[in-house]
Amino acid sequence: MEPVEVVVRGLNVWINGRQILYNVELRALPGHVTAVMGPSGSGKSTLLRVLNRLLDLIPGARAEGMVKIGQLDVLKADPYHVRRLTGMVFQEPNPFPHMTIYDNVAIGPRLHRLARNKEELDAMVEWALRAAHLWDEVKHRLDEYPHQLSGGQRQRLSLARALALRPRVLLLDEPTANIDPVSTEKIEQTISQYARENQATVILVTHSPTQARRLSHQLVLLEEGRIARSGPTAELLSNSETIPAPELK
Repeated sequence: MEPVEVVVRGLNVWINGRQILYNVELRALPGHVTAVMGPSGSGKSTLLRVLNRLLDLIPGARAEGMVKIGQLDVLKADPYHVRRLTGMVFQEPNPFPHMTIYDNVAIGPRLHRLARNKEELDAMVEWALRAAHLWDEVKHRLDEYPHQLSGGQRQRLSLARALALRPRVLLLDEPTANIDPVSTEKIEQTISQYARENQATVILVTHSPTQARRLSHQLVLLEEGRIARSGPTAELLSNSETIPAPELK
């Protein structure tokens, strides 16, 4: 698939009559990582859920505005097509507990019929696990279940599952918030490599200015559902007044 940019214009979101996002504007480019920061409750996770239509699953939620992934009108398109273009990794590791390590990664290619035979499926699973820096740790354990992995390994398995479809847009909601430093480093390597090598558009929610500085090209700061500032990460983080504390929690 061709690289795609994500463009958001005039996005407003309500949940149960309460407005969560106000006139949000965003442009995220292929091959780049866009970091989204802000205090808890500022609307960061809601923004990601709009982009892959998971907002549809929240009762009483509605969104208005323009949201495009390439030429696809996200708010009007079939959610199946939106989710085929997007991969999502959440803050808590969420591999499917009753599926093996192998099946957790293979489920996407199977559902979308991307592999013509077992050999192709095996190659897709291996590629995704290698991309998530997990293959060497689990290649002899593919028939085991996620509960036998550490928390950091489960998060990398969740990332591998998202990558298996080679999404053009990768959405990450604080993916390293609750895991060990070794897995954090490996996930950060995956994020940078996947954006660069696949010309994917990556949008990362993080509470860590340090992580944003390491990984992202541009930074969006949300406050109370509104964009307070946006621009090149290095430029925004060089201003001590931009981020009120070393780590936003």
